Parts: sequence; C-alpha cells; structure tokens
Amino acid sequence: QVQLVESGGGLVQPGGSLRLSCAASGSIFSINYIKWYRQAPGKEREFVALIKWSGGDTYYADSVKGRFTISRDNAKNTVYLQMNSLKPEDTAVYYCQSPNNYWGQGTQVTVSS
Repeated sequence: QVQLVESGGGLVQPGGSLRLSCAASGSIFSINYIKWYRQAPGKEREFVALIKWSGGDTYYADSVKGRFTISRDNAKNTVYLQMNSLKPEDTAVYYCQSPNNYWGQGTQVTVSS
C-alpha cells in the first residue's frame, strides 16, 4: 500500500503563490508517477499535473501551464506543486494520486481578496 499526505494549502490573494507538498510512504517501489488533481465546489475532479518518478517528465493541464510547476525530491519521497500567479478559479481541494488509485486526503487552496 501507499500512503499520501498533502500539505501546504491555505488562503492567498489573487496573483499570489503557494507550494503544495505530497509526501509518500509505504510501497514506494510501486510508484512510477504522481499526479495532482483538484476539485472545486460543485465541479468534477480535474487533472492538474503529473511527474514521472524516474526521469522527471512532467505534464500539465492547459489551465495551469506556465503558472504551476511540479517537481519531486526522490530522497524525501515528496512531490511538490509550486503554484504562481494564482487566480480565484484555482480555488479547490488539491489531491495527489499514485498508481493503483491511492489518494491523499486533500489540502484546501482558496484564492480570494
């Protein structure tokens, strides 16, 4: 099994930045990628970004491309999501996900003045 714990959410003004963390533990050997998703109130969960554990290839949703950066620290078994130029429409609960459909508990991001 894999355990994922997100942190780093909070309230930020439009144009601000936050860095989310996703700490993985358990059967780390089974992880070959980590994805970030988000779910806004009344909306379906949507893909945000992906990073491959080996090689570090990254992929982004068009809505966050150029503003968000996903990265990893293999030594810490942690994936980060640096979010810059935040907009009110980025408000959501952010989740990380690993293969075999393991999910974290989510962290709330609110972008508001």
